[in-house]
Parts: sequence; structure tokens; C-alpha cells
Amino acid sequence: MDHQNLIAIDIHTHAEVSCRNPFDNYGEEYDRAADKYFGSNRRPTIAETVAYYRERKIGLVMFTVDSESKLGRRRIPNEEIAQAARENSDMMVAFASIDPHKGKMGAREAERLIKEEGIKGFKFHPTVQGYHPYDKMAWPIYEVINAHKLPAIFHTGHSGIGSGMRCGGGLRLEYSNPMHLDDVAIDFPDMQIVMAHPSFPWQDEALSVATHKPNVWIDLSGWSPKYFPKQLIQYANTLLKDRVLFGSDYPLITPERWMKDFEVAGFKPEVMPGILKGNAVRLLGFDTAAT
Repeated sequence: MDHQNLIAIDIHTHAEVSCRNPFDNYGEEYDRAADKYFGSNRRPTIAETVAYYRERKIGLVMFTVDSESKLGRRRIPNEEIAQAARENSDMMVAFASIDPHKGKMGAREAERLIKEEGIKGFKFHPTVQGYHPYDKMAWPIYEVINAHKLPAIFHTGHSGIGSGMRCGGGLRLEYSNPMHLDDVAIDFPDMQIVMAHPSFPWQDEALSVATHKPNVWIDLSGWSPKYFPKQLIQYANTLLKDRVLFGSDYPLITPERWMKDFEVAGFKPEVMPGILKGNAVRLLGFDTAAT
């Protein structure tokens, strides 16, 4: 990644539409509920998202969420995202998502994606994937990530997916309590854990884990900064200033809206460059790599 020519790096963007696989409308009610919750129904292709970010000189990390076991929905191929990243390596990085229920087969896929496809990290969503983050079912995949010293983003806190549906679509919010990641951080010390989003209603738990475990980071995606809890801003300005990351959750929130609100949310001027780009450069290893 040519990060020196980018104004920011968005650590949290979603691949929404595959150009390889036919559209899978199974479970589309989850999309409609999320559209209502977020007030957005944008579904850009991967190429459209890349073009959007390139025009704005913002780097991006992109991933899908593999929830085939819980939701029964075909995932967007990790290989498709990886190819886009290789073709746009000056400003894009691909993370993979593998359903933890795939166990050792998932671990084999993770190893292959790292070695053959250039995947630079992984994404987990405990609520949507239907698993407890510390369940040993997920350990084979974690072990691969840990061995390669790569980052993994974990959804934390409330989820717009399932919100308003009968029984919340059967999705359990408790799986995304960030305190569960404390155990993961202990047993996989070389895996850099990124807790995604302000972790409502467990913001204090997230701040505690990140303060206590130096391999735990926080990304600020999914919310406009003007709604951030005051203690999150306080810690981002002080104890955690080197491990807080800009993320939008695009296409649900645009980077323009996020960055505009970020400027007036109460962050200290001296920490803002790190949050917008510098911390992501270190997390992704671009401070030492010749890219």
C-alpha cells in the first residue's frame, strides 16, 4: 500500500455484491432489517467501492462476513476480494472471513488464502456467525492467524443485523460482548485483535480489555463520531491513542460523513493523524514493509 499518498485508511469496509457468484437472496429479510436500521440500502460492487475510495485518496480494508452456517447464505468469495486488492495494491488490503464452524477445514482455507491469495487479516462476527469468540471450535483458525502474526477484526456490541426482526432474527447479542476477547487475547498473543465499533452497551468493557492487553485495538466504525460515548473519546485521546483506528462500515456509513463528524467530536489534534492513518499503517505492517 502506498500509504504516503493517502489521506486516511478505512480499516472497516464491506464487500456487498459478488461479480463471480449469482445473487443469493436467501435471508434477504436480514438485509431489509439492516437497511431500515441504518437508513441506507446501498449495495455497491467491489469495483465500485474501490473506485469510490480511489477518487477520495482513502485506503481501505475490505472483507465479507462468512455466516453460511448460521444464516445459510452463500458468502462472497474471499478470493474475489483478494484479487481486487492485488489489482489495487496501492490503496487496498483484503481481509478474509471464514465461518468458525468450519474448524480445521477453515484453518486449511485460512493458510491457503494467506499463502496463495495475499490475505492480510481476518474478520469475525460472533453474533451473525453464531458462536462464542472463545469457543475452541474457532481455535484452528485462530492458530493460523496467530502463527502468521496477522490482525483479526471482531464485531463487538449491538448489531444492526437482525434489529427489529422477530426474536432479533435469532441472533444473540451476548456473543459480541468484548470481554469475551480477553481470553482470546491471552491465548493468541501474536494475533492483533481489533474490536470493531463502539461496543454499546459494553463500551467500558472494551476499553478495559484494550487497556489491559497490548494486542487489542479498537476501530471506530459503524457510528458517526458525534454519537461516540465520552469515555471512548477520552481513552482515544490518552491511553489508547496508538491503538484506535478509523473505520466507517461502508457502505452503511460513508467515509465523508464519518471524517466530517470526526473533526468536531472532541478528539485532540495531535491524535487525529494516528487514528486516521498512522495506527493502521502500523497494524498492517506498512511501517516496516517496503511497499
